[in-house]
Amino acid sequence: MTDISYWLMKSEPDVYGIHDLKREQTTLWDGIRNYQARNFMRTMAIGDHVFFYHSNCKPPGIVGLMEVCELGIVDPTQFDSNSKYHDSASKQDSPRWDCVRLRYLGEFKTMLSLDALKQTYSPEELTVVRRGNRLSILPVSSAIAIDLLKRLGPLQ
Repeated sequence: MTDISYWLMKSEPDVYGIHDLKREQTTLWDGIRNYQARNFMRTMAIGDHVFFYHSNCKPPGIVGLMEVCELGIVDPTQFDSNSKYHDSASKQDSPRWDCVRLRYLGEFKTMLSLDALKQTYSPEELTVVRRGNRLSILPVSSAIAIDLLKRLGPLQ
């Protein structure tokens, strides 16, 4: 058995939040239009765990946990001319963008805010605390992930 990897994925709660995922139980993490974030998704494996991070809100922070349950899905929004994620340069026979399916594992009783993360971790330890970091998908080392899970406590 291989070790799982850990990730942090950001979403604005008024666009798609942890409560939406809880209701749906699974979701496509689509609409990613940054090559580095897309490439991170391409290295994910089924069973990897993902911290759900509410961004662009007050306060931002980690609110829940997800699990990667499907890989290598062509992102349908790139071909939808009505989608804000439409990419006219992407072609059906050679799509630029793909996504993963995530499964809801639970919500943490309390959020671990960005301010608390900044007080605990350096930018080298946890990229999300780096000033100016806008990437929506970030790797998290196993050691930091285990520490985060201890700080966050059990899932509800």
